[in-house]
Amino acid sequence: MSDQQTPMRSPSPSQNQHQQKRDEMISCVAALEAALLPCLPARELQAVDRSNHSSHQKRHARDFMEASKKLQLYFIGLQHEDQPTKEEMVRKEISVMEEELKTKSELIDKHEKLILGWRKELKDQLDKHIVELERV
Repeated sequence: MSDQQTPMRSPSPSQNQHQQKRDEMISCVAALEAALLPCLPARELQAVDRSNHSSHQKRHARDFMEASKKLQLYFIGLQHEDQPTKEEMVRKEISVMEEELKTKSELIDKHEKLILGWRKELKDQLDKHIVELERV
């Protein structure tokens, strides 16, 4: 199907709302990532390990950094959840093509039936004319 044949559809209110929520979530992820990024590198953890802090504080720092990593991965996962995989995109494209093929096949069948009907009518008319000519 060409681009000229594809109708342009405006997004529905629910799609707009979904897109708005998605954009809001992405901005939260970006803000969270910016806030957590300085906490994630190993140099901070190593600095805590070398310091004179108690083992309780070291464990707390490690737990915080581990939780930060998990939280960041969770939000990144949410961000990618809405994006279809390559396999899903190919499957969708195949289903669109199959639907288009089905529609065109039905149209061809309809036209073949019309042509067969016209051939029969023309043959009947030809036979009728031949009979009339033989009478004359």
